[in-house]
Amino acid sequence: MTTVGIATGAGRGTGEACARRLADRVDVLLLADRNEAAAAAVAKELSGSGRKAVTEPVGMDVTDPADLAALARRAAGLGTLRAVAHAETVEPEDADWRGIIEVDLVGAARLAEALRPLATAGTAFVYCASVSPLLAHVEPAPVVAGVLDDPAQEGFLDHLREAIGPALEDPAWAYPWATYGVQRFTRAEAVRLGPVGARVCSVSPGAIDTPQTRLEAARHEAVQQLIRRTPLGRTGRYEEVAAVAAFLLSDEASFVNGVDIVVDGGLCAAVGDE
Repeated sequence: MTTVGIATGAGRGTGEACARRLADRVDVLLLADRNEAAAAAVAKELSGSGRKAVTEPVGMDVTDPADLAALARRAAGLGTLRAVAHAETVEPEDADWRGIIEVDLVGAARLAEALRPLATAGTAFVYCASVSPLLAHVEPAPVVAGVLDDPAQEGFLDHLREAIGPALEDPAWAYPWATYGVQRFTRAEAVRLGPVGARVCSVSPGAIDTPQTRLEAARHEAVQQLIRRTPLGRTGRYEEVAAVAAFLLSDEASFVNGVDIVVDGGLCAAVGDE
């Protein structure tokens, strides 16, 4: 049996770190990224490093159903889907509110729809979310929760904007709603896939050491305070998030399902109910 893995956002950041972890776990690893050249560079490096997996770059827009269908067909044609690390996301600084929700939440739901028919006993999925909904104390009213429960529906963005109100148009507010939606979707997807023996979890990083985080910390005292209040006294690394994702995708986590794992150095514990 040929085992297949998929890492999205694999051309950089957490997605790349997850790809490096998966390269010794499966026989064939598809590295999907909007920037196919970046994914190809990672695939070339991994192919020359003596890893177990044969790596293959895939240019893919997670918001494009045709691209997702092509990814699913390719995975199905190669073998049995074993592990999916979905890290194709955008930050509040990189898109407007529609772009954030479309990529981070709707993209995750569409990816799940495309790959759901391939799930079987032992298949595991991990979706990247964020601690931002925990810090922002996102608590949806029933009408909002009802909309969030169907992120793949026609007109989802407009329905969500109507339910939440104009505050959603602020990217800094859209991001926690989108990542909360990912956490919520993960729980529902775990219930859907459990009967076939497949698992689904999410990972919510805190402040990770990226050029953008360093820039935001230099500009905003609030970001500096969050880092200072992290009990471990530092930002995290992509590799530390990928290590948790790799565990959740492994057989060692065979009874871990439908949960969100926070990887934040203790920030949420320190902030508490503030």
